[in-house]
Amino acid sequence: MSDNTKPSAEMWDKRYGADTFAYGESPNAYFKEKLSQIKPGKLLLPAEGEGRNAAFALSLGWDVEAFDISKEGKLKAEKLAVDQPGTLNYQIKDALEIAYPENSFDAVSFVYAHFPPDLRKTVYQKMLKALKPGGYIVLEGFGKKQIEYQAHQKSGGPRNADFLFSMEDMHSLFKGFEVLEMLEGEVQLQEGIYHQGQAWVLRFLGKKL
Repeated sequence: MSDNTKPSAEMWDKRYGADTFAYGESPNAYFKEKLSQIKPGKLLLPAEGEGRNAAFALSLGWDVEAFDISKEGKLKAEKLAVDQPGTLNYQIKDALEIAYPENSFDAVSFVYAHFPPDLRKTVYQKMLKALKPGGYIVLEGFGKKQIEYQAHQKSGGPRNADFLFSMEDMHSLFKGFEVLEMLEGEVQLQEGIYHQGQAWVLRFLGKKL
């Protein structure tokens, strides 16, 4: 989820239904760097969209479970997954409806998975319960200051600051995790047509205790 305060399946189907990939076919840079350092296993990708991160994970030999509300996103993801060594199971489900067994994933990655503030903690806790002890979290999302960048950059993100992350959110969402890395700052995004230019992001790498 990202650029509107009330995203809908119809909105995302329209965006992902275009011939081009809205956020590109290459994986998110932080996701790519960190996942490459973790032994492949089973990976969960919430709000996966067109599958750019799933396809990269598959190429490393990960088995990937993914979900999103967009059927067009799933079609794109399945195209990228062709001939990759790992397996992809992609479901069209809302984050509140999807269910996974506890302690069943070796890693969970949230890449620009922005949810309404009243739902965020519920959704994240649900996904984190599915992570095995010793499993990894990889996150990149827009920080609160991204609102300021939207006035002069085309780097995207929700227009409602309540949907954006703060360092306090990271501590709250991942309470009880070993913090391997937690960063906040400016980056240059080159991800398709909707994430272009300078942006303010938070990055988190953690391990479930």
